[in-house]
Amino acid sequence: MLASFRRLSKSTVGTSIMVLILVLILVGFALGDIQSIIRGGGFGSPDTLAKVGSERITEREVSRAMEHRLSQVRQQNPAADYSAIMKDYDPLLNALIDAKALESFANKNGFSLSKRLVDAQIATLPGTKGLNGQFSEQAYAQFLAQQRMTDEEVRTIIRNGLLQQLLIAPVAVNARAPVGMATPYASILLEGREGEVAFVPTAAFRSGLNATDADLQKYYAANRQRYVVPEQRVLRIAKIGPEMVANVQPTDAEIAEYYKANQAAYAPKETRVISQAVVADQAAAQAIANRAKSGQTFAAAAAPAGLSAADISVGPQTRQEFTDLAGSKTTAATFSAAQGAIVGPIQDQGTWHVVKVDEIRREGGKTIEQARAEISAKLIADKRKEALEALVDKVQDALDGGSSFSEAAAAAKLKVMETPPITSDGKSRTDPGFQLPAELAPALKSGFDLAESDEPVVETLPNDAGYALVAPARVIAAAPAPLAQIRDRVAQDWLASQASQRAKQLADSITAKAARAPLTQATAGVQVPVRVEPVRARRLQLAQFQGRVPPPLAVMFSMKQGTTRTVAGAQGEGFYVVKLNNIIPGNAMAQPGLIGSTQKQMSETLSQEYGMQFLNAVRNATKVKRNDKGIAEAKARMAGSGS
Repeated sequence: MLASFRRLSKSTVGTSIMVLILVLILVGFALGDIQSIIRGGGFGSPDTLAKVGSERITEREVSRAMEHRLSQVRQQNPAADYSAIMKDYDPLLNALIDAKALESFANKNGFSLSKRLVDAQIATLPGTKGLNGQFSEQAYAQFLAQQRMTDEEVRTIIRNGLLQQLLIAPVAVNARAPVGMATPYASILLEGREGEVAFVPTAAFRSGLNATDADLQKYYAANRQRYVVPEQRVLRIAKIGPEMVANVQPTDAEIAEYYKANQAAYAPKETRVISQAVVADQAAAQAIANRAKSGQTFAAAAAPAGLSAADISVGPQTRQEFTDLAGSKTTAATFSAAQGAIVGPIQDQGTWHVVKVDEIRREGGKTIEQARAEISAKLIADKRKEALEALVDKVQDALDGGSSFSEAAAAAKLKVMETPPITSDGKSRTDPGFQLPAELAPALKSGFDLAESDEPVVETLPNDAGYALVAPARVIAAAPAPLAQIRDRVAQDWLASQASQRAKQLADSITAKAARAPLTQATAGVQVPVRVEPVRARRLQLAQFQGRVPPPLAVMFSMKQGTTRTVAGAQGEGFYVVKLNNIIPGNAMAQPGLIGSTQKQMSETLSQEYGMQFLNAVRNATKVKRNDKGIAEAKARMAGSGS
């Protein structure tokens, strides 16, 4: 069964049947709260998009599915918003409807799934296994947290997946088309056709054609829409870039202030190798200190108190590490003492401490001169960023105060660039050499989003390139280009049109003659050279063109025997006169392999049909109702919500 289901997933119907499992599990979708889907009565709540029997599918459920779908898409395209995935709205909604319909159908017909079966499926999820490869409650809890799902939500998804596997797969898989059904179709593929094709080239009629002004005016007037130029705009752009604050430098006082404020980062790291004796009473601690100060080793001094060398050895300690170990009072005294000093006894954290500073180690650290270049670079970056943002604020404040583009730019001493008329892709028809810098793409988009009367806007440029003040200076509405500007193009189009008309007239006259005579005879005596060639092909051969079948060959397989037709070339190269002389019926009985492959293709179609018909029957049996108005409104809200 599982193998059959895997095969099913590779077909079109398999994809549609499994869409719920794949979408829900891959994007971590979780069904909405149970209370929202078990209320009775009509559509009731305005957020109800569909009903399956007494259960509801709400806008909240679909919105959550779309939210997770968007999160998945943003892993590949961080800039994606809901408009990029609106095509997924209807499939997700339909998947939810089918899921509830299938569950309702199963419950109605006593088809229940045991908890043990669902548990077994959960245990196979990769994220639920521990280090030993077995199911782990802890790993499962982490899996639920990562997916932002509850146990019941996972079980709901798995139950529905199992229902699809156990109810739909047996209906749809292994559908077999009988030989008797496949054989006629296989024979059609073997059908052969014989005929002749005459080619009338358009190029042969171009010589001698010269358009008058009246011809061009008439042709231009009849084909104005062919020459429409998209909306063009002249944009005014003033860049606010890092180069404008390149002279900003930190002072010596600022460097010194930063060094002082961050002394901990530049001070040498100090660790102390420490021996420590910790005892319960002051007298014992004082005795240890006295013996150590009299010249005994610290280990010998601590031995009478029952402390071994391992008990007193602390090793290298930072101030924080020793504070955590011994307490703040002991640490303060220890890190203030000289190397070799005996510290204590000190009462700290309820016990008495005697410490010996065995060694003081200092590593790293920088003087202010050593750190100057590093600090200067940091301050330069910060100060220039602040200066740039202050400049932007000055421009924005001017705009907010009612200043025009020119006034705001002048107040900030910005250099203004005015583009030639450009289209929304940044290209200019009047100045082919013009190239808008790629970094100004946000300004280009805003320049075409703004109305001519709108206030200028400041756009952030990518890659820390700064900002740009932008406003449209002039808007040129989309309109046909003036004939004077495109006269040569119109003349060429007129010439091609006239040549094509004449070539078609000749092709049509040949077609008329060929209805009563052989094609070679019908082309005799024509004024231009016309090539006539025999054509023979089987319908099976059309597949090798992968959907781009030459027009004369395609039309030949749609004609009746003995008829003649004119067909235009795919590239405007001319016209073909096709005469079908003979149809040779195919006989697939001699090619069992072709019958077998036809059976296979038809079986896939039957599987799709069986699966879809079963789903349709389930929907009808469970009385699915859609709130089309609510769905349209929900989609509109989501499409307008951006990200």
